[in-house]
Amino acid sequence: MTAQTETPKTETGSCCTTDGSCHDAPAATEQQGTVTAVYQVSGMTCGHCEGAVSSEISEIAGVTSVKAVAATGEVTVVSGAPLDEAAVRAAVDEAGYELTGKA
Repeated sequence: MTAQTETPKTETGSCCTTDGSCHDAPAATEQQGTVTAVYQVSGMTCGHCEGAVSSEISEIAGVTSVKAVAATGEVTVVSGAPLDEAAVRAAVDEAGYELTGKA
């Protein structure tokens, strides 16, 4: 009898294995010295709102990228290290909006 190893099967058109894990994706949101966090912000209704929130969060030390989406209220922040949520909350407050937590 020959020993066989079973390789994970992928669904057609998906990079994910049948057990739900992605073979190419990192296990966490940290990769190569960056951290990605998604926050929920209430009160954003337009592009101006997105810009105001993005501008204030961009001023936090270590932040390399910010993308705010008014339609969903989500703000994605990429930084060199995990951010202090109080600093993010203060930046969002300074822009005139409310951080309701992580998405």
